[in-house]
Amino acid sequence: MKNLCDECWYNTYDEEGEEYFCSLSLDEDEYARFISDSENNKPCRYFRPDTGEYSIVKKQN
Repeated sequence: MKNLCDECWYNTYDEEGEEYFCSLSLDEDEYARFISDSENNKPCRYFRPDTGEYSIVKKQN
């Protein structure tokens, strides 16, 4: 199964560290639940599919 993070809106590339990271802003409780869910192999509740850079333009047309 492909990693959902690879197709997620919040998957951001850091050029300095040369790696991808989740850019979602979570508070302490949400982050703890996020880590707990990922350790228990539950799907990410914050997943948002990345529809590409032209998705906003499609909505305007």
